[in-house]
Amino acid sequence: MNQNQSQENAYWTQRYTENRTGWDIGYVATPLKNYIDQLTDKTINILIPGAGNAYEAEYLFQNGFHNVYVLDISQTPLDTFAQRVPDFPKSQLILGDFFTLKGSYDLIIEQTFFCSFVPTPENRSTYVLQMSNLLNPDGKLVGLWFDIPLTDDMEKRPFGGDKKEYLSYLETHFETIIFEKCYNSIPERQGNELFGIFRKK
Repeated sequence: MNQNQSQENAYWTQRYTENRTGWDIGYVATPLKNYIDQLTDKTINILIPGAGNAYEAEYLFQNGFHNVYVLDISQTPLDTFAQRVPDFPKSQLILGDFFTLKGSYDLIIEQTFFCSFVPTPENRSTYVLQMSNLLNPDGKLVGLWFDIPLTDDMEKRPFGGDKKEYLSYLETHFETIIFEKCYNSIPERQGNELFGIFRKK
């Protein structure tokens, strides 16, 4: 683990240990639940990076999707998930850095993960390239991005952005199927989320 990975591990582990997880709503987000509910092929390989407590993975697994992989840089939420969903295969709980992950997936679910790391142009460009590398041909990146102002405060996570900025990165490797203000956000996030479906170019 390099220095940056170690720092990220320590940062997120501390946040979970101290229960400073204001982004954690305690259940699968409605927009993602509704998207999952219309999926018909339950054999697809699904990755949830920066998954935290991974309520989306729990919901998928309970609904017959067994090729679901949960990735986080901190062991703490992975252990919590394993206790909460004891039947979930331990081999599909991955401790590691998204940016160095290897694999191939049909669907990657983005739960504001993009907004969790320091928002430098390099990080955001590398995120998009890595997403593309991890997806199979015609694979999809689907999820939620915070639609909140991006400030110069490098400590205030999650970091924000807007549709135009996100697309400036995403459109280098993805075709936009939909990317709009989320109409079915939970009340606490109403007006502050974008829902997107992107297909790998």
